[in-house]
Amino acid sequence: MLEQIIPFLTASVFLTLSPGPDIIYVMVQGMANGRKHGLVTALGLATGIIIHTSLVAFGVSAVIKSSETLFFIIKLFGAFYLLYLAYQVFKSDPQIAYSAEGIKQKSLFGLYKQGFIMNVLNPKVTIFFLAFFPGFLWEPGGNTVLQFFILGGVFMLQTILIFGSVAVLAGKISKYLKKHTHSGLVLKWLQIVVFVGIAVFILF
Repeated sequence: MLEQIIPFLTASVFLTLSPGPDIIYVMVQGMANGRKHGLVTALGLATGIIIHTSLVAFGVSAVIKSSETLFFIIKLFGAFYLLYLAYQVFKSDPQIAYSAEGIKQKSLFGLYKQGFIMNVLNPKVTIFFLAFFPGFLWEPGGNTVLQFFILGGVFMLQTILIFGSVAVLAGKISKYLKKHTHSGLVLKWLQIVVFVGIAVFILF
């Protein structure tokens, strides 16, 4: 179990640290309205993971019970999808676009709800989980639903910790990124390496 959890956690941390729209939104809220608003936004985004984990857990578990071949095809799809994401990142602009200007202050519940809905209504998250999670099951013949929820819990916990840290340190992070213009390029290649690395791990 630990042989799968440790690489899964490592990959999850690198992925969460990558400059996607969620983590940038948390940072912008922290910069504009303070750490409390950033933390609540982070919590909303992270708890949305429960929905995506549930969809993948019950859907893929049913496939595993019906056919090992179909499960292999899902893992193959996952690997190629991650390679596709690596290619998309390679083509993208390395500059991180963020600004706290014009951000209106919302109630804490309003921010939590917005973060939750942002995550749940993003179909790319479910597709990504479908590509990412099955390759880290440690016992495909066992209780796969439980395994998926353990992986989902690990992913959600590290997301809360990282997004929460970004919310608290939003001001310092933004100053660092403005000062070190090469940071975007470093994070871009970090994403590429992580996506390709996970794809290789799933395949072999």
